[in-house]
Amino acid sequence: MTVAAVILAASVESALGDAAGVARVRRIADAAWAGGATPIVVVSPDPEGTVALALAGAPVTLGTPAPREGGPVAQVVRAIELAVAEVSATDAALVWPARLCWVGPETVTSLIEAHGVDGEALLRPAYRGEAGWPALLPLGALGAFRVLSPSHMPDDLLAALAEGGSVVTRTIDLGDPGTVIDGATPRDELPAYEGPAEPAAPHAHEWGASVAATPEEAPLAGPALAPYEPAETIE
Repeated sequence: MTVAAVILAASVESALGDAAGVARVRRIADAAWAGGATPIVVVSPDPEGTVALALAGAPVTLGTPAPREGGPVAQVVRAIELAVAEVSATDAALVWPARLCWVGPETVTSLIEAHGVDGEALLRPAYRGEAGWPALLPLGALGAFRVLSPSHMPDDLLAALAEGGSVVTRTIDLGDPGTVIDGATPRDELPAYEGPAEPAAPHAHEWGASVAATPEEAPLAGPALAPYEPAETIE
């Protein structure tokens, strides 16, 4: 079972917004990697190479966006196709808007584990009853997803997919405020992390114990990011 993380930034400003001293896309990539997602793909404009610089040293593929007229659905599809090209065994993707930069690695781990026992469901984390991000999209639903309206915003895309009957949506309360509160709120103003009331999957796990032993601000080891190539992905 391989679950990718696809991080979507509509602009350089969105990608590089401050997240407690690092770029949002870098903080998200580190959390995704620590939580067990692989491969990790960032789709963002990067005309001056500043996004690539922020991701240097992270285990990330950086790709150019789909044409803007395709709307958010085209960006998601583009990112997932890059992930599958990177790892052909990918069977689901965490769709992750760059503005949601406070999600913890434990949430990533929980969603991946839940996918392991419910492989056909669209999974969304929730915090105090509100559905959030990243959403885990099984690749079996990608065909139905790619034909959705380009005018739909991300939440509307997931609602339309569920209404179409092609995929069942399951919401899991994981007690992570970062799933619904975006980077406009400083990290020190977030409510306390509560954690899930019960495991997202029916078996116990370490809840990211190995990650907890690593200082949060420490960079994670990974393959170096190659120089930015405007027409291609970066490996």
